[in-house]
Amino acid sequence: MSSLAKRTISGIVFVAIMLAGLLLNRFLFAGLVVFVMIVMMLEFYKMTMGDRYKGSRILAILAGVILELVLFLENGWDVPTKLMALTMIPMIVVMINSLFVKDKSEFGLFSYIYTGYVYIAVPLALSNLIAFHDGDFNATLLLAFFAIIWSSDVGAYAFGLSLGQKYGKKMCPSISPKKSWIGFWGGMLTSVIAVILLHSFGVISISLIHCIVLGILMHCGGVCGDLFESMWKRFCNVKDSGNIIPGHGGMMDRFDSALIAIPVGAVYLSLFNLL
Repeated sequence: MSSLAKRTISGIVFVAIMLAGLLLNRFLFAGLVVFVMIVMMLEFYKMTMGDRYKGSRILAILAGVILELVLFLENGWDVPTKLMALTMIPMIVVMINSLFVKDKSEFGLFSYIYTGYVYIAVPLALSNLIAFHDGDFNATLLLAFFAIIWSSDVGAYAFGLSLGQKYGKKMCPSISPKKSWIGFWGGMLTSVIAVILLHSFGVISISLIHCIVLGILMHCGGVCGDLFESMWKRFCNVKDSGNIIPGHGGMMDRFDSALIAIPVGAVYLSLFNLL
């Protein structure tokens, strides 16, 4: 099978799984978030820590899963938010365990454990705040967020490949040599077009001005998320975060933009009481 065919098939399967998790029911949504979270945290820890401190890494992943489940239950069934304290137990155990590990020569690696929790688990778990409305599951807005992010990625890739490599000035050549300012502006254009279309079809029911601002902010957040992951990969000297998606790399490679873009979009809508 050719590389293009492999990318196409795996891309279609990936989108189908995403649509099922976001549109069918709340339990598939929770399962999708938990699966993506676990895989991404495993990729991050493998990339930054190799095979060191596996027990502490498992505890950090457990803390992330508990956070996701507590927010899922709190938003879907009004379970008390105070149960959020349960998420601290595994992380406290990580801290205590770090005091008693035999080999403390690489104690600084424990910082990656906390980073993975904050960088990956927290943003993914907070997606419950977007997917639920007064206890009812409706992830249409979250799907719209992904549509904006994907449109931004496609536009940046198309403009960057066709014009940016020849004419454009590079954005951050020390982090991602192929990213250009032409690609950045092209991605912003396509994200704005996407959000206008979503508004026109009634998928996003806010004013057009807010939609345009939302598209611009989420595009900028997505670019920052992409560059942030690229910086981690460059620091760890790896090409891809993993290989779970044939032809596309790891789960972090697919969701790097979303880790910043979705919180940015949610914060903007919350500030204007639109969420």
